[in-house]
Amino acid sequence: MSAPPAKAAALLEDAVVVWLTTADPSGQPQSSPVWFVLDDGEFLIYSLEDTPRTRNLRTNPLVSLNLDSNEGSDVVIAEGVARIVDGPASNEHLAYQEKYLHHIEHMGYTIDDFAAAYPVPIRIEPVRWRSY
Repeated sequence: MSAPPAKAAALLEDAVVVWLTTADPSGQPQSSPVWFVLDDGEFLIYSLEDTPRTRNLRTNPLVSLNLDSNEGSDVVIAEGVARIVDGPASNEHLAYQEKYLHHIEHMGYTIDDFAAAYPVPIRIEPVRWRSY
């Protein structure tokens, strides 16, 4: 695992959304905005089941995560290796709940409803960072 550059740490701390790019079997990139927490040096993301994103990861675990400061002056890119794991569920992950509870409720979900709707935990180990 590789640690984020110092410049990236604050941007990652404040970010609500990061863009996850996977590749389909033909190699076509597909980007999706996702919520995340950093957990033990890895990105932890929760996904719907049977989406292009999860199908792509089962075929090719290499991904890119992209984030900017909304002004474009600070950009962070993490390249990594993704894996779909068995848990924990989002309603069992305190840091995820603390970060996204307001957003979950704003979408009309309870914590348990959200965990049922987005049951697929994805962990991404960063192997290379770039920041500008």
